Amino acid sequence: MGPRLLGFALLGIAIVTTFGVWYLSSDRSEIPLVFSPVQMIGATWERYKENYLEKDTRRTIDRGRGDVTTSEGQSYTMLRAVWMGDKETFDASHRWSKDNLWRREDRLLAWLFGKRSDGTWGILASEGGYNAASDADTDTALALIFAYARWQDDTYLGDALAMLDSIWEKEVIEVRSRPYLAANNLEKFSGDEWALINPSYFNPAAYRIFAKIDPSHPWETLVESSYDLLERGMESPLQGGKSAVLPPDWLLINKSTGELAAPGRGLTTNFGYDALRSPWRLALDIEWFGSPRARELLQKMSALSANWERDRSLVSIYTHQGAPASSVESPALYGGVLGHFMEKDPKMAEEVYRQKLQYLFDPGRNDWKERLSYYDDNWAWLGIALYNRLLPNLAAPLIAKGTNFVLPHTSRTPGFAIPSLSAL
Repeated sequence: MGPRLLGFALLGIAIVTTFGVWYLSSDRSEIPLVFSPVQMIGATWERYKENYLEKDTRRTIDRGRGDVTTSEGQSYTMLRAVWMGDKETFDASHRWSKDNLWRREDRLLAWLFGKRSDGTWGILASEGGYNAASDADTDTALALIFAYARWQDDTYLGDALAMLDSIWEKEVIEVRSRPYLAANNLEKFSGDEWALINPSYFNPAAYRIFAKIDPSHPWETLVESSYDLLERGMESPLQGGKSAVLPPDWLLINKSTGELAAPGRGLTTNFGYDALRSPWRLALDIEWFGSPRARELLQKMSALSANWERDRSLVSIYTHQGAPASSVESPALYGGVLGHFMEKDPKMAEEVYRQKLQYLFDPGRNDWKERLSYYDDNWAWLGIALYNRLLPNLAAPLIAKGTNFVLPHTSRTPGFAIPSLSAL
């Protein structure tokens, strides 16, 4: 090598070294130079399975609550598994749910499984654990439809249709001739004047799919009534004072008049642990179906972007009037509310994504920098996948082909070329 070439080589090394020292000592070192969203969701999915799925049974464990399993947790695992193309995990999780949570009388899911006071494990009936939670039932049915689309096994479709029938018959109430998804299977048949509603359980995108899979029930009417009730809940004062126009965690609806009220039972109208899921669910309806109602309601949640613009952060809970009710941040909240920012201001959405979600991941270790809780792990992951448009509507090919969804299981649907996220 001649003196001149050697000099250029040494100069190049010096520049790279200087940049490396500057980069590692700067705030930018938290953002990797080369970064793949698919790498991130794939790696964190594998870690999630290690951290939160029981080795032998693959049941989903909430380690922060005495190792209980909820129907919600099972549904999240099934959704993530089918999006990842992880059939082994999907089947194991679904099998465990069928063996341990499925209510034989209606194929809804008992919501709480754990260690009983006598030391045995099973449904925690003394804590209301045999009751069903409509969000988990809805998400599980959607996951089963996706599994049918991806792997063409009629058993998935049969299980989904059985659940859809029971969701409508036992968890959808009628108020002034309009359907609404109640929080559980108790509200429809109780003698109470008021029914408990969790707006974050509303899943309009799923209902549009259900309408094609299960035409025996008017799921399309539930799309519109869900949007109407969510909007009313956002705008209503509920507890008094002016609303910040954020979805509440919980509310009550009068079965006769449709009037809304704040819940009792130790539940709140805060925008927090539950309500953070509403923006994400609306964003899916935009991603899959271009819903103008979803766009409208996400735009109305401007208190979120105003708080971000002022503080460059969000706390985990806000009151219905918009006041901070917590002093800490939450990865789950950022994952959920990203749907609002994606619609309201794409540049702001990128800031939230990079500073609060991508930041959590260490590409060198292929893992979160610090272990996230069960709930934070799920909703950070779902937010990251949503932002990077890695949550496809796997049922779209089924619907486009006009598949006949009537059982019994006498034939298989022709295969569809649906790539798994892990293969991208």
